Amino acid sequence: MQIARLRLREACLDTPDLDARLLVEWVTGTTRLDLIASPEQRVDIEQVARLHAALERRASGEPVHRIIGMREFYGLPFRLSSQTLEPRPDTEALVDLVAPHVQALIDRHGCADMLDMGTGTGAIVIALLHRFAKLCGVGLDISEDALATARINAETNAVSNRFAALKSDWFANVSGRFHLIVSNPPYIPQEEIKGLAREVREHDPIAALDGGIDGLDFYRALAQGAAQYLYRDGMIAVEIGAGQFDDVLALFESAGFSLVDAASDLGGHRRAMIFAFAQAL
Repeated sequence: MQIARLRLREACLDTPDLDARLLVEWVTGTTRLDLIASPEQRVDIEQVARLHAALERRASGEPVHRIIGMREFYGLPFRLSSQTLEPRPDTEALVDLVAPHVQALIDRHGCADMLDMGTGTGAIVIALLHRFAKLCGVGLDISEDALATARINAETNAVSNRFAALKSDWFANVSGRFHLIVSNPPYIPQEEIKGLAREVREHDPIAALDGGIDGLDFYRALAQGAAQYLYRDGMIAVEIGAGQFDDVLALFESAGFSLVDAASDLGGHRRAMIFAFAQAL
């Protein structure tokens, strides 16, 4: 463990000790408690080679969870792929914001249907399906790789019987209506992508980051297109980037929606918003 820490400290990473622990646990199949209880545990030659390779990948800037191929979100495991964003803790603010409204919709209708636009790993919809047994969800993405990953994650988390994957370029192949639409869309302005941390810029799919010139392209598409796919008392919830609250609010209000609630992330930034039809309030 000490050698792993030293190698990642030399690389001037933000969290070298944590990354070293995660990689050691992954390679050896141990937990933190195992390492505390048996700090002198021997590692075989094959594991040493795998650990060395993993440390070099991390030192070169590849995110630790990309190396492991898995990341936890909302207490659940999610497999990653090259065409999916890593689900991040900030997005849990969106799940927390949506949850009581999902419960209210289920109470009102007996069950509820939701659509996750740009589903990626399926983290948002799968976390909600895991929490609400009377919820069914569609994960939409333009990437076949992302949809395959989301299907695996739905199976892993025992919700595949209530999850469907749909390939679509935004609303192009969507039909029917939903009680809830959720989305963590691409929202980084194009010119800001080159200034992102290399872990994001070089390893997250650009299509999942690029929100157009001002970062608002996909919010415009959601605001303008969502109404015909929602029931009258349906709702739409989105994650937003830093400083986008007022612009996103204006887009949805101009399309006939009213803000119902908002939530901040762990850093105190306004991160999620949920809207309803103004005439239904």
